[in-house]
Amino acid sequence: MDEKTTDQSVLNRIEELVGQEHEMLARETTSEEDLGRLRALQVQLDQCWDLLRQRRALRTAGQDADMAQVRSAETVEKYEQ
Repeated sequence: MDEKTTDQSVLNRIEELVGQEHEMLARETTSEEDLGRLRALQVQLDQCWDLLRQRRALRTAGQDADMAQVRSAETVEKYEQ
């Protein structure tokens, strides 16, 4: 996230990514390239949700939410649902 990160900016990015994901899922046919892009979108969504959870947890703990950082795809994809 390039701009000053706020909860709202993360939520805006999530909304944008979800819209793109829905567009891709609505297509009648998908290529291998589309499937790769869809997977990348899903990873970005996981990273955004993780960042938002970090920000909220830091704030709840009385710390600065701006200490939260985007974690790597490898890290967020290892989380259990």
